[in-house]
Amino acid sequence: MNLAILEIGQEQEVQIIKNAQIGDHAALSQLISLYTSRIYRLALRLTGNEQDAEDVLQETFLIMIKKIKQFQMKSSFYTWMYRIAVNVGLRHLKTKRFKYQHVSIDDPDIERVSSMETQEWPAIDYDRINRKKFRKKLDSAIEQLPEIYRTVFILRDLHELSTEDAAKILNITVSNVKIRLMRARNFLKDHLEDLVKAEAMI
Repeated sequence: MNLAILEIGQEQEVQIIKNAQIGDHAALSQLISLYTSRIYRLALRLTGNEQDAEDVLQETFLIMIKKIKQFQMKSSFYTWMYRIAVNVGLRHLKTKRFKYQHVSIDDPDIERVSSMETQEWPAIDYDRINRKKFRKKLDSAIEQLPEIYRTVFILRDLHELSTEDAAKILNITVSNVKIRLMRARNFLKDHLEDLVKAEAMI
């Protein structure tokens, strides 16, 4: 769900976008204000630190200002913005030479995933687990995810975008989103279950 639209209404957002496209600086400022929080959180998850997230945020809005006239209202504006932010974030990671594991994007079983259900998160008894320790473990596990899986997980499970929107943003198929999300969840599930079992024994 697009929180920006919920805040101002879809029709109002469309009008703001149209005004921005004809050079209305106040409209551009309003769009930046509406999307700063969500884009920053996305950038922070992608890059792993505040300074890089700020850089990604700034570059994302510079590109938005430069290319907003090219936005044709055929897709949602937040999908368009997220696509810019993800591209900037991933390019930034490569430039900074972050040492995330490389995984081939050529998944041989992509065609079979349409009939598969992504696995659910394990049931967690929060009353018995140190929440701070759990969050730290989760953040660490997310950082260890290969880039192509981490990005899908961030969009789908942390920012709660639909599978279809994530596919549009990443320019991949819906099936590809599903299989990457399944693999990300399985990876994180394995890491979290270790903590759950350890805490349960205390």
